[in-house]
Amino acid sequence: MRLLRTARFAAACAVTCAAALGLTALAGCAAPDAALRHPATTPAAGVSGASYAVPLTSAPTAGPSAAPRRTRPFSMVGAVWNDARAPLDATVRIRTRRSADGRWSPWTVLQAEDRVDPDPGRKQARGYTSPLWVGPSDGVQVAVGRPVGGVLPAGLHLALVDPGGPGDPARQPPVAGGPPGWLLLPTAAAPHPRRTFTAPRPAIVTRAGWRADESLRHRTSLVYAGAVHMVFIHHTDNPNGYSCSQVPDMIRAMYQYHVAELAWDDIGYNFLVDRCGTIYEGRAGGVDRPVVGGHTMGFNIGSMGIAAIGDFRAGHPVPKPMADSIARLAAWKLSLAGVDPAGRATMVSQDSATRYAKGTAVRLAAISGHRDAVWTECPGDSLYAALPGIRAAAARIVAAARARALAHPH
Repeated sequence: MRLLRTARFAAACAVTCAAALGLTALAGCAAPDAALRHPATTPAAGVSGASYAVPLTSAPTAGPSAAPRRTRPFSMVGAVWNDARAPLDATVRIRTRRSADGRWSPWTVLQAEDRVDPDPGRKQARGYTSPLWVGPSDGVQVAVGRPVGGVLPAGLHLALVDPGGPGDPARQPPVAGGPPGWLLLPTAAAPHPRRTFTAPRPAIVTRAGWRADESLRHRTSLVYAGAVHMVFIHHTDNPNGYSCSQVPDMIRAMYQYHVAELAWDDIGYNFLVDRCGTIYEGRAGGVDRPVVGGHTMGFNIGSMGIAAIGDFRAGHPVPKPMADSIARLAAWKLSLAGVDPAGRATMVSQDSATRYAKGTAVRLAAISGHRDAVWTECPGDSLYAALPGIRAAAARIVAAARARALAHPH
């Protein structure tokens, strides 16, 4: 776990704790010198970032808004508390102020992630909301509803995440036409000793491509499974109107949030895909290797997690370039282990806080949604409804690779 230390602030960022629409005002908003920073150092290839904690404590009665405060700029925000087993029985609403023009966004509810029930064998994990990408901002206003039972979870705070940079737009993937070639791994299929063929490997932006600060992650934490037997599809629950040139910054912010705020070893997802169809390497350890990620509680071993960047609840259609890239990526990874993308895989639950008791053998679709294993709405109704088409497309890609191998045997 990384220790927090006090940071000194020079840049402008207004933080207002507000009572609004019957919500309880918050006391104790951090003044500039009281805000907390997770330090980060940077190798030459990476871009440093930082996260800043604004403590949230409930006032005994609703009161006037606190005076504006100043902190450093940020581009992503989430709420975090000490123990995931303590529910956030209150609504946390925020709005943010854009750095470019000082305009305030509409109020947005931070979505709490899945509740983790007590498990004597579990190491305590932090509770958190999905991180919300807001773009370069210099102010935040927050209101917290009266919690059920009158108690907020211990350590509740807003995490304001600065992804570092700004990145160089000329070196980032454009909205159209795909990412520049220097960012990509080769697209040729990687050889595999147990297979006579593999589906083609799609173009993938490396961690160096999105300029990951490799000093953040825990270097000794790499864990590998025997093979990738299935894929879990997620969404990041962020607004869909982002520019694809912003995605490297977005991923750096998610990485910072996962490691510095949630004390994870690395970014949780193995891969991420944006609305333009660009695929990004997530967790370190080798894209063609069965790296164990941190994406689907109880089912991380022997699976990989693909995060669709966006909000794909009902009414939010999945962009075709995104769906096509997810299919290509799943086809390639599953073909390395000879898994039919349209088939099923047997997985053993490692945690009773999932849909299945620990030790239960479960037959799941080789390409499943997060909700198939864990009590969650992820990856949203729209993306979940698109999974049959993604499975069929991935199966066609694998079948075509098999046919080519049979027509041209080595």
